[in-house]
Amino acid sequence: MANYTTPGVYVEEISTLPPSVADVSTAVPVFIGYTEKSDDLQFTPVKISTMLEFEQIFGKAFAKQFEVSVTTVNGVDSFSIQNTADDKFFLYYSLKIYFDNGGGGCYIISTGDFTATPSAGDFEKALESLKKEDEPTLIVLTDAVSLAKAEYYNLCKEALDQCATLGDRFLIADVIEEDGLSQDTKDLRDNIGTNDLKYGAAYAPYLNTLIPYQYTEDSVSIIAGSKSAKSFVQNNAVEVAYTGTDTGIPTIKIVKGSLADPEFKIEGVAIEIRNVKGMKGKDVVDKWKDWSSKNTTTGFDIKVNGAGDQELDSVGSSILTGSDVGVSLSSKKDTNTSLYNKIKTELAKRKITLPPSGAIAGIYAKTDRERGVWKAPANLSLNSVLGPTFKINDDEQSGLNVDPDAGKSINVIRSFTGKGTLVWGARTLAGNDNEWRYISVRRLFNLIEESTKKATAFAVFEGNDATTWLKVKAMIDSYLYGLWQQGALAGSSAEAAYYVNIGLGKTMTAQDVLEGRLIVEIGIAAVRPAEFIVIKFMHKLQEA
Repeated sequence: MANYTTPGVYVEEISTLPPSVADVSTAVPVFIGYTEKSDDLQFTPVKISTMLEFEQIFGKAFAKQFEVSVTTVNGVDSFSIQNTADDKFFLYYSLKIYFDNGGGGCYIISTGDFTATPSAGDFEKALESLKKEDEPTLIVLTDAVSLAKAEYYNLCKEALDQCATLGDRFLIADVIEEDGLSQDTKDLRDNIGTNDLKYGAAYAPYLNTLIPYQYTEDSVSIIAGSKSAKSFVQNNAVEVAYTGTDTGIPTIKIVKGSLADPEFKIEGVAIEIRNVKGMKGKDVVDKWKDWSSKNTTTGFDIKVNGAGDQELDSVGSSILTGSDVGVSLSSKKDTNTSLYNKIKTELAKRKITLPPSGAIAGIYAKTDRERGVWKAPANLSLNSVLGPTFKINDDEQSGLNVDPDAGKSINVIRSFTGKGTLVWGARTLAGNDNEWRYISVRRLFNLIEESTKKATAFAVFEGNDATTWLKVKAMIDSYLYGLWQQGALAGSSAEAAYYVNIGLGKTMTAQDVLEGRLIVEIGIAAVRPAEFIVIKFMHKLQEA
């Protein structure tokens, strides 16, 4: 009570309401990658709320480069469009699909501009700066999928370590698509380690989106006429030559796969060589000779380069050298408006393929907002998505969802007739852990732990006695009761759903009190998703 010395009327306000626990944000992702503009913002977390805000601060997408081959027959134009380089800057598009799928406010960490070559060091610096930011709860390593697999999964390990250390965030990882589903999954499981797996989830496959590429008119070259001979070389392995007269731009794709039995596929002026894992160039050429004697090659040929004793490397849709560079699209805007508009229409049909993490972050945000963090972010359809890059059936998903060796579950995105593209998995990477098997359980504990941690800060340096214990217990009990009412906790009664213990002889000893420790023990029965619904049928004998 104040010490009054002057006569008069004094007003005192008495606090009667107990302290309360406020929910922290649960779906605030941070996207890490390269941007058009970085300036002084490189490696600095910046919060945005809309795509317009992102464009104002960081610019737009990397201008995709296309080569358009134009052929005119009897006054009718036909087009063949080729990408001149593989995609490596996904941040802008991942952010776009994040907002399309219900995402809200998020953070961006720019690792540099488009003149940079993606490197693991840039992402490590970004993760280091992220440690100092309290609000983000989801980590999306957007452009890191452009790195080598081993480098990407090592970054995932560093992100998982940060999640476990801080206890308030969760990693959404991609399965890098390169050598076929079986091999890609094996590479993730072999390289992501075994520590802190409960703090992350992995998704596959990539998504064919409805989002068109961003480009400038100067990044589009127009080519006309037939092509001269072109070639592609891997030293001491193979040389692929094209001498056809088709007006398209010849390309080659090499996928190592998991079988030592090469497959050759030719469509127009595109050749694809698959399943050459572990095979030397001269062995692949021998297989080609046999295949080409029975199939039409349309001008392609494969020969030994050098000694031919080296294994083939993976290659993603590379153009054979010798393609002529034509005029830019901008030069046709005034000189040939009809052709200009036709090419623009054709380019609008080119849609980007994205790793799924951006869309999944949006699904997390939407689920948390509409249902709560305790609802598994699965059995939900994706917006702005045409479908996954390849279909996965029940048998294939079985080996991805359940990993008997190390429990590293992969959540699958599947296309279902009449339903569309759905997220069809809800497991963390710790898929064999009975406590932390499900994403919703892990993230619910993150919510409760972080919320109660911040709410009980008022008790620091308060008297470590029954009065303070009662305030803390009442505050946490009220918070958990509210969660139980919302359906976050399992149990027919509040007592069955959770408990809060605190006090001398319960959670603390006299020595704990002497050493300044106030210990609260909280037990929670988290709601778990019904992953397998089994309906049993049997014959019933006729009774009348």
